[in-house]
Amino acid sequence: MSIFSGIWVPLITPFADGEVDHAALRALVRRYADAGIAGLVALGTTGEPAALDDAEQDAVLATILDEARAAAHSTHGADVRALPVLVGVSGNHTASMKERIEQLNALPIAGVLMAAPYYIRPSQAGIVGHFTALADASDKPVVLYDIPYRTGVRLELDTLLTLAAHPRIQAVKDCAGSLDTTLALIRDGRLQVLTGEDINIFNTLCLGGSGAIAASAHLRPERFVALYRALSAGRLDEGRRIFHELAPLIQALFAEPNPAPVKALLAAQGLIRDELRMPMTRAGDALVARLRELEGFDRIETHAAA
Repeated sequence: MSIFSGIWVPLITPFADGEVDHAALRALVRRYADAGIAGLVALGTTGEPAALDDAEQDAVLATILDEARAAAHSTHGADVRALPVLVGVSGNHTASMKERIEQLNALPIAGVLMAAPYYIRPSQAGIVGHFTALADASDKPVVLYDIPYRTGVRLELDTLLTLAAHPRIQAVKDCAGSLDTTLALIRDGRLQVLTGEDINIFNTLCLGGSGAIAASAHLRPERFVALYRALSAGRLDEGRRIFHELAPLIQALFAEPNPAPVKALLAAQGLIRDELRMPMTRAGDALVARLRELEGFDRIETHAAA
């Protein structure tokens, strides 16, 4: 089985009084390792990397890698590999991104996650040249990130199939919203298809996709893992029940821009502070109340008070 399968959590970056909260970040890594997730994504969109300077990004990645290794050793023994960590690398300047990838080559990461160059809307030929140059520079596997509503440009199917021929391009985070593209990539079989749209987890896995990079798996991670395991084993009825259990939470977590709702619920659990950096803002009061209701926090508090 490919490493790029199962449920991956794109980690938020916790803040406390405006600074990165590394203790909370370590606790989150340990929490998801214990829940049985397949891997972590550091400095993906959910981690607010655009709001972190270079030194903060390096420090966040170092903390995640260190705790991912420690969690694996303490749980399974020193001979077991650390929990895999993908690293997001974003930008629209190919040469600068190449330099960043060359820096990352020295680190024990599972690969790099890269979206198309944003804002400038390059041609498909330009996209192929961009990703090819970056994959050539990488010693680690590459996961493409197809998310046109953020970048302004879509990775067309022909482009994806062309890039699939590169030996280091091994998977795609699929956020394009095209069933035709998803099906074609699964049928082609060269790229592992990880859905990045959490509400599509059930559909993608049933179609033969390999897994998900799911921000909503910050909450109830064990249930997301159980969903993947049930469907991978062909237990469709069980998988369907779990997905319908999770669907209202997934929908609510994306009612406002990610990661604000996720952070609000993690804060309600006492795991982090409910802080983001501008231009991101905290989830609204009405949504927070809805999320707390879905997770039963108000019922728990009422019972405790009684």
